[in-house]
Amino acid sequence: MKAPQGNKLIILNYLEQAQEISGKFISGQLLGDELNISRAAVAKHIQSLQQMGLDIFKVSGKGYRLSNELNLLNNKKIAEHYIALASRESILEVHPVIDSTNSEFMRRIQKGEPLDSGTVIVAQMQTAGRGRRGRTWQSPFGANLYYSYYWLLDDGLQAAMGLSIVVGLAVYDTLKKLYGLEVQLKWPNDILVDNKKLAGVLVELDGQPQGPCKLVIGIGLNIKMPDNYSEQIDQPWTDLSLLNPNNKAINKNKLVAQLTHCLETRLEEYRQTGLLNMHQEWNQLHAFQDKLVTLATGKRTWQGICEGIDPQGGIKIRQNGELKSYFGGEISLRKVN
Repeated sequence: MKAPQGNKLIILNYLEQAQEISGKFISGQLLGDELNISRAAVAKHIQSLQQMGLDIFKVSGKGYRLSNELNLLNNKKIAEHYIALASRESILEVHPVIDSTNSEFMRRIQKGEPLDSGTVIVAQMQTAGRGRRGRTWQSPFGANLYYSYYWLLDDGLQAAMGLSIVVGLAVYDTLKKLYGLEVQLKWPNDILVDNKKLAGVLVELDGQPQGPCKLVIGIGLNIKMPDNYSEQIDQPWTDLSLLNPNNKAINKNKLVAQLTHCLETRLEEYRQTGLLNMHQEWNQLHAFQDKLVTLATGKRTWQGICEGIDPQGGIKIRQNGELKSYFGGEISLRKVN
């Protein structure tokens, strides 16, 4: 499904601005006049936006209004929430549509463009969202969170080995703080609830073994997945709307600010002490602790009992009485049912 662009994107921006004024309606006539198109053409664009999963109301005599639950990302609102948490400003970009927030950072790194450590890119939609091992990350407009954070680590690639562990804990901190959610962590990069995937992490690196290392930390978090996208997901999943017992709208702007703050807190701990304490915290949240698992590298598959992670972030598997640790981004870990 195509992203909103052209007149559709302009209409969406008008609706978003009207929503901020106490849920104000905006008439089809006004939209038509602004775009120099007919009311029928406006209605057709509105219908296309609705087919994308956007919740837009129409009331005769009043016009159109976005559902309050849509709660699109807003740079100013994110900044306000972040300043309240961190007492300083963040470096943040909000994109309506992008191919991939991680890809955008990696392009800038490859071009040698200057980047400030701590820069955040979020998007309303990704047209080519990426998960681990080349998988597609479903990224419909306004439905979920598509987030990337740029971090400069001076200690080289080797020091970044356990970073997905750190990020998983930061996501846990965020969801616990905002929603009281208890999630489980699956090595190396998944956040689960009742063995269903809620969020995923994709860490990409650029640097030298001994020199400064540039890291892009990507986080995809399901908030309210439209039905027509959920059919394309090939594993058990859940989202915040399904886990929200009070059915309250998720404030995405507050979520971005809290996630950024929790991530920065964990990254600073990692810079100071590595995984010294965090690997033990992670093991307390481990979804597959003491379970029989299958470990696959693409060429080889074997089974063993999973005993959490070691202080370097490697996954510990007991096979035939012997405990071994495994590392690597191409390793797949699954629980044996």
